Amino acid sequence: MNAQDFQPLPPGKNNIILGIDLGTTNSLAAVMTPGGPRILRDKDGNGMVPSVISFGPDGRATIGSAAKAHAVENPLCTVYSVKRLMGKGMADLREDLRVLPYRVVGDDATRLAAQTQAGKPSTTAGAVAAASSGHADTTTAEGGCATEAGGARPTESREIVRVDINGRLMSPQELSAMILTELRQRAEAALGQEINQAVVTVPAYFDDAQRQATRDAGRIAGLDVKRIVNEPTAATLAYGLDQKQDATVAVYDLGGGTFDISVLRIAGGVCQVLSTHGDTHLGGDDLDREIIDLITGEIRSRFGQNIQFPPSTRQALRSLAEATKVRLSDAEQTTVEIDLGDGRNFQRTITRSEFESLAAKWLDRTIENSRQAVNDAGLSVEQIERVVMVGGCTRIPYVRRRVGEYFGPGKLYTAVNPDEVVALGAAVQAGILSGMKRDLLLLDVTPLSLGIETLGGAMGKLILRNTTLPCQAGELFTTYVDGQTAVDIHVLQGERELVKDCRSLGRFQLRGIPPMPAGAPKIRVTFLIDANGILNVSASEERSGKQAAIQITPSHGLTRQEVDGMIQESYRSAREDMAAHQLIDTRNEAGRILRAVDKALVNAGALLTADQRANLDATVAKLKTLLEGSDADAIYEAVQAVNTAATPLTQAQMDEVLRQTVKGKKVEEF
Repeated sequence: MNAQDFQPLPPGKNNIILGIDLGTTNSLAAVMTPGGPRILRDKDGNGMVPSVISFGPDGRATIGSAAKAHAVENPLCTVYSVKRLMGKGMADLREDLRVLPYRVVGDDATRLAAQTQAGKPSTTAGAVAAASSGHADTTTAEGGCATEAGGARPTESREIVRVDINGRLMSPQELSAMILTELRQRAEAALGQEINQAVVTVPAYFDDAQRQATRDAGRIAGLDVKRIVNEPTAATLAYGLDQKQDATVAVYDLGGGTFDISVLRIAGGVCQVLSTHGDTHLGGDDLDREIIDLITGEIRSRFGQNIQFPPSTRQALRSLAEATKVRLSDAEQTTVEIDLGDGRNFQRTITRSEFESLAAKWLDRTIENSRQAVNDAGLSVEQIERVVMVGGCTRIPYVRRRVGEYFGPGKLYTAVNPDEVVALGAAVQAGILSGMKRDLLLLDVTPLSLGIETLGGAMGKLILRNTTLPCQAGELFTTYVDGQTAVDIHVLQGERELVKDCRSLGRFQLRGIPPMPAGAPKIRVTFLIDANGILNVSASEERSGKQAAIQITPSHGLTRQEVDGMIQESYRSAREDMAAHQLIDTRNEAGRILRAVDKALVNAGALLTADQRANLDATVAKLKTLLEGSDADAIYEAVQAVNTAATPLTQAQMDEVLRQTVKGKKVEEF
């Protein structure tokens, strides 16, 4: 889509909201226009930007196709599948670390626990007993600070994984921000307008930590993320635009790194999510890894178990496995050949049926997730009328066959481009938020239950999974120690009943409770999930009025100060990048001028006076000297000086051309 295809919004609403699909393998951007959502493409018509970042020796980053093309040459400094690192700790990434050629390290940042009053006992919410049950509508305090002194205090240490790029440790949020920045800049170039707002999609089964990480990446990229939308829901928005009849649909989304299944009801312009299920660690990358394991296992069997696969080989194997997977979607078999050096050559034919046997266990998991989503929606599989296929892996014949076998014949909908439909849906949601699209309403759900730790290490759920967003719930708790003046609130996410089996999102502390007998304080904990699926938690002691409220900073997330620091760093880098770009442009212009002067001297140098030639030679010599440096302003001034000194040469050259033109001709011939 080019700038001429875009019609600006009405006056007062001229800020474009970009729809972004931030994918594991590829990312796309789209905008809503009066004619519907449109993918933004480059001059060659490409809409997809490979989610790959490569860093050169000078630290400069290349994003997209160019980075992907040189991955094998630069394996340690080429990052891909960064989406799988978002909001994760080292323990979550054991399988990925086995095959990643680049280095991922843990970075423990410890937060100091809040100090309690001398001699006054403090307890975690795990030692808080429920005083009453049931949900209540209460008002949540805004922001991350306590309303009174000694309120919200984070107490949880955080582990943040980072990618080591030649000693420079970069968080997944920073790396994702580079991809988002590339998409934003491409959109600005296509539309001719500055863009600072976006709707960004995430897998439906992303937890709070992963959603927060995505939002932080947007901030670092200079984007105000107006809404985070689940990918299957976005796909339904795009699908629903062309559907005239009400329907119950399932969206089966198998991408490069994640799998989602959502069941939705489309009726009267309302897209209501009934249930969602999925796996944030299941996708095309896992199918690639099966092929890699097959090849490397046979290589070791044939040439010895001690054979090593350095980073460049792992990058090459990944590219080979991806290409093999794609070829087997069209062919019944394909041959892989690898030169291992020292006269060792590995050749192997892989058949489609062999690949399908490797992929079977992963497809089994997607079908089980689908079964769970249908059950959670309170439906039978026969009541699902359409199955919208989303994600590049849904092009694989085996995937379509397995999904068709489960949902029934004739239900698969493959008319939409599986690579683009999520971005188009994000643009539709952007259009809804900006007021361009008023005849659609989106009702999404939270994918996982949320609660707090209660007495004995139990998980007390306040908001159950598949609750429609936005939502709010509260519950009363009390203390069990006399004179207790502070309570730790441990926030959890998951479906299990014990704390040890759930994911810790973070902790904060309600302090300043007046000393009372055990059981006397009434502590109301309130959870509020906004339309983006972002969690805010508040706690208040109703007798004293003491309050605390925070937006949870996940255990694997960045602090607000860290995000702000990264934003400032991006500004500093932007200035450096602009200065470097200016230097390149100025040098190019200087080279053009010098070549033009040399050519003109050959043609008309003899026509200059001695003083004119000396002046021109001096300015040219100065410019050539300055080109060896990096002062763009000085080079620019020297270019202007050469232009001025070359004016007599230009004039003499024009005069000579004119003389040659009129030579030997009569006036009447003109």
